[in-house]
Amino acid sequence: MYFQTFVATILALHAMAAPSPSGDSEQGSGGEVVIPNDHPLIHFHGRWDASPGTWWAGSGFKLHVQDLSSLTLNLGPHTTSPLASIGVSVDYAPFYQVNVSEGVNVVPLTGNVTQDTESKSSQGKKTSVVRVNVEGWQDNRINLETIVLNKGAELLPYTPSKLAFQFIGDSLSAGQFLPQGVDQAWPFLTGEFFKAEHNVNAQPGAALSDIVSYGNEHGVSYQYFRTEDTGYFDTTDHNFTTPWNFLRDRPEPTHLVVHIGANDASQNVTAEAFVKVFTTFLGRLRGLYPTAPFFVFTPWGWPNADGSVSYYYPGAHELVVQERHEAGDLNTFLVNTTGWVTWEDVFPANQHPNVPGHQKIAGLFEHWLQSWGLRPEKEWATAL
Repeated sequence: MYFQTFVATILALHAMAAPSPSGDSEQGSGGEVVIPNDHPLIHFHGRWDASPGTWWAGSGFKLHVQDLSSLTLNLGPHTTSPLASIGVSVDYAPFYQVNVSEGVNVVPLTGNVTQDTESKSSQGKKTSVVRVNVEGWQDNRINLETIVLNKGAELLPYTPSKLAFQFIGDSLSAGQFLPQGVDQAWPFLTGEFFKAEHNVNAQPGAALSDIVSYGNEHGVSYQYFRTEDTGYFDTTDHNFTTPWNFLRDRPEPTHLVVHIGANDASQNVTAEAFVKVFTTFLGRLRGLYPTAPFFVFTPWGWPNADGSVSYYYPGAHELVVQERHEAGDLNTFLVNTTGWVTWEDVFPANQHPNVPGHQKIAGLFEHWLQSWGLRPEKEWATAL
């Protein structure tokens, strides 16, 4: 409703191009190309509500653009105030951080993004791929109204990778405490290594069990099936949840990874109860993803300065996988992460992996997956 009012106001007051019901591009007053938020060639990933606005770390979009030289995001009032940090990657280069807020946001494009990138189109023009995602596990909402490209630019189809990872977890997967949030976390790095699409549904402090835990009103076994992350509870303009339509995940995940349990243990959930909720959760996921391999991480534990590691739920994750096998699901695999994380790999104040620690975890998991039989794509699916 707000977005329709916004469009009407802009048309009346400024006579500028605005999102059209058909999703077609429009021309701005200076010849710029204005892309409405319902344009079919915007490739959205992660969780977006109807505004449209982002939830969960890592949600965002991809653009494939011909003759790109400038990019502006016009963001609405549901954008985190005073700002939200987004990660931006141009032509598959490393992600860099840009802070955005409600209103007009000119996104810097590092270098000449159209230089030395030959398009395979018959026109012989140059194309660019721009990837944008919210970095944070909180303060991570961008409310997209329009995208403005330079005069002469043309939005092209984005072809997603054949590989698509779905990661599920807590703070140990969400990139909490990292300077660039989820963009420096091991799930994100693993997806990039394999040249894959990747969604990360991970919430710091949340248990898998549907209980209140460290400010989270629900557990991941509930929240994963909702559009909103657990931050909805304290968001005055959106303090409700809506079911997520999994048909919106394009492509459907080809590989699913779960690393969770630390907060269940901290909330004194018994091992027996944890195994039960985890087994049931995987059963629900199998209904959504009938052919995808599932990878269940064992806890890497909490490293200590004396070299010891405190583990939680010993043997529980092994039992979860065993029970799935006994139920006939032989496409669920255990990833034993014992010894993967040491004191040098974590922040001393909170025992969460630091930047090198996440890189180490990603490297070990990438090696594990290659030994299992998965190979990185040779190139990104949307060629430059």
